[in-house]
Amino acid sequence: MSSVSSARAHTRWISSLGGHRIVVLGDIMLDRYLWGKAERISPEAPVPVVRVQREEIKLGGAANVALNLKALGDYPYLVGLTGDDTQAQTLQERLAYHGFDSSGLVAVAGRPTVQKTRVLAGTQQVVRVDREDDSEVEGPDADRVLACFEQALPSADAVLISDYGKGTLSAGIVDQAVHAARARGLFVSVDPKETHFHRYRDVSILTPNHHEACFAAGRKVKDTAGLEAIGTMLREQLGAEYLLITRGEHGMSLFSASAPPDHIPTVAQHVFDVTGAGDTVIATLTAAVAGGLDVPAACRLANVAARRTVAEVGSYAVTRQELAQELALLVEG
Repeated sequence: MSSVSSARAHTRWISSLGGHRIVVLGDIMLDRYLWGKAERISPEAPVPVVRVQREEIKLGGAANVALNLKALGDYPYLVGLTGDDTQAQTLQERLAYHGFDSSGLVAVAGRPTVQKTRVLAGTQQVVRVDREDDSEVEGPDADRVLACFEQALPSADAVLISDYGKGTLSAGIVDQAVHAARARGLFVSVDPKETHFHRYRDVSILTPNHHEACFAAGRKVKDTAGLEAIGTMLREQLGAEYLLITRGEHGMSLFSASAPPDHIPTVAQHVFDVTGAGDTVIATLTAAVAGGLDVPAACRLANVAARRTVAEVGSYAVTRQELAQELALLVEG
C-alpha cells in the first residue's frame, strides 16, 4: 500500500470512529496507583521501602474499556457489579467525572468493589494488592445485571464483553446476554478470561492474548504453524466469526472462516507498560466495526492504538486525535 493510499485509508479509519452507542458488560474495577521512590531496603523484611509521593485513581477492567470507547468519541453504557462500600462511592465519582451514566451498575451488599492497588517506585511496579470477591453472581443480583443489559440493547450499535474473571460474567449471564444481543443482529466482541473461554459461543470476535489462547487450547505454541492450528481450532469450536490473538511484540493474528490467517505485525516502538493494552485493542476494534469498518481493517487500527497505550505507564485511553497522529507518523515513517 502506497503512502498516499495509506493516508486515504487512515482518514477513512478515523472517520469511522465516534457517535455510536456500545454496551459494555463485564467486571468493573478501580485501579489505584501509589507512586514513590525506593531508596532503601526494609529492616523488617528483604523488600524495598517505597516513600509514596502521589496517588492516582483510575477506572479499571470493563470501566477502562468504556473509558477507551469514550476517548474515541463513542457513547458507552456500562453494565456490571460493584460493592456497597466506599470504593463503590469512589468509582461513582470517577464515572461522573468522565461523564458516564452509571445506572447500569448493580450494587451488591457484602461484596467488595474490585480494586487493584499498584505500588510503583519510579516507573517500576513493586507490588500489586488486589481486593476482590470473584465468586460468580447468581439469583436476584444476576437478574438485575441482565435486566440492565437488556434494557440497553434496543439503542445499541454493538456489545462488548470484558471478562476479568471477577464474578460478573457467570455462565448464565453470558449465555443470555450473547443470545439477546445476537438475536438483535448486534456485533458482539469478547475479551475472554482464559478459564471462561468456552462460555463464549457464536460471538462476532474473541480477542484472547497468546497465553489465554494456549491455555484454552491446552497446548503450547512453538511456531507459526502451531499458532495457526490453535487459532483455527478455537474459532471453529466456539463458532465465532473471528478470533484475534494478540501476541505482544509479535503483533496480532486474525482467524476467520472466509480467509487464511492474517498475521498483523507489531507497530510498537517504546513499551513501558502493557497494563490495559487489551482493553484498548478490543475497544478500538469494536468502535471501528460499529462505525462501518470491516474486521481486518478494525484490527489494524486497534494494533496502532495499542502502540500508543503501551508507551504510557498504567492504563491509558487513546483519543481519536492521538490515534490520527500515530497513523500519520506511520505514513511518514
